[in-house]
Amino acid sequence: MNLTQQHIANTIRDKALELGFDDVGFSPATELTEDKERLRKWLNNGYNAGMKYMNNHFEKRVNPALLVEGSLSVITVLKNYNQQNNQLSAGFPKISRYAYGKDYHDTIRQKLSHLFNFIREHINPELQGRYFVDSAPLLERAIATRAGLGWIGKNSMLINRKLGSWVFIAELVVNIKLPYNHTTVNDGCGGCTRCIEACPTQAILPHRQIDSNRCISYLTIENRNDIPENFKGKLDGWVFGCDICQEVCPWNRKAVETDEPDFKPSEQLLNMIAVEWENLTPEKFSKLFRGSAVKRTKHKGFMRNYYFSLKPQMSHNKT
Repeated sequence: MNLTQQHIANTIRDKALELGFDDVGFSPATELTEDKERLRKWLNNGYNAGMKYMNNHFEKRVNPALLVEGSLSVITVLKNYNQQNNQLSAGFPKISRYAYGKDYHDTIRQKLSHLFNFIREHINPELQGRYFVDSAPLLERAIATRAGLGWIGKNSMLINRKLGSWVFIAELVVNIKLPYNHTTVNDGCGGCTRCIEACPTQAILPHRQIDSNRCISYLTIENRNDIPENFKGKLDGWVFGCDICQEVCPWNRKAVETDEPDFKPSEQLLNMIAVEWENLTPEKFSKLFRGSAVKRTKHKGFMRNYYFSLKPQMSHNKT
């Protein structure tokens, strides 16, 4: 490390915070040796469920240098998405807080683009690299812990001491050397098992792993098949994602709310009533969730989830 590198890192950090990111960390673009073996065991156990793409690009997932040729450093940024749970009306299908507003990919990608261009224009005109927000085969949470931004909780989420786990993780993988934070953030979970006990489908396993076959988030988003009947009555009203293990986490009690207007729910969404959800047409679905991550399920998947979770007596995985 030298003063020049530290000055560069400080300048990048200041600009990232100015752009609206909530925390920043730096790490080397090298192999994640320990996490490599954890990922291998997770895949071998079939815990990725129907997400067969997780088997692809295995070596790149655990080594940023293989993903971006010539890269030396990873700049990791966090963006808070925490907000009050506004879904209190009876019969209101529960949607994960991260999907309340506009699609986070678009909002964060724009900020990453500004940060990348700033570094090229004001720090290093020879800058080369790529930036990602949940859009590349990278072990983002492991990289974030290496950058000193938190630890992996028992629910497998990244937990930041200031922000809790309500954060999006994004990266810039670049060809400049930066000073790295080699201080490991101490595990703050201790003997707490609230997330494990609260999970209605017992998806949280020992050793901070998730069995996606049982995870409500997987079942309602990535899963393209019928939801297994043995989960009927256990989805607790969730139709897109699930926040249960985060809602019970003590580290999220004092987490500040996001200041990002793009992540706020629309009035139209909040004013929906039960009968409107039950009779939601493809056209109304497209209008209601225009520019939202919820569109990932498409109308067919959303209504499958709605009937299975909120109208189980009417559901035969109805779509």
